[in-house]
Parts: sequence; C-alpha cells; structure tokens
Amino acid sequence: MDIKAKIDEIVNKVKSEPDIAKKFQSDPVKTVEGILGVDLPDDVINQIVDGVKAKVNINELKDKLGGLGGFFKK
Repeated sequence: MDIKAKIDEIVNKVKSEPDIAKKFQSDPVKTVEGILGVDLPDDVINQIVDGVKAKVNINELKDKLGGLGGFFKK
C-alpha cells in the first residue's frame, strides 16, 4: 500500500466533501478505514490519520465546517 497516495486521496475527500470532513472530525480512524475499505493495524492507521491532519488546510476546513476546525488541536 502506498501510504502517501492514500493520505493524498483522503485529504482530497476531506477537503472536498463536508460530510466526510465532519466524520473525520468526530472519528478520524473509522473515517479513514471507511474510505480505504480495509481495517488496518493501529500503527498504520494512526500514521495515515496524522498525515491527513498535517496536510489538511485548517483554515479552509474551518470555513467549510462553519468554524468547527478546532478538532485538530491537541
């Protein structure tokens, strides 16, 4: 599996589909697994989730979700 390509695929979906962005906000692991269609080991799925969070433009996502972009804060 090309993790970088999968991260890019998920980032595109999160940025372009508000419903997926909301699902990613509430449960990123389940959302990523749903997009990929597979149940991955925790270490792999966490790498992908972290990669998606790093690539998503927080300000753009905030605009799409009506200011709910604070979910990326730790």
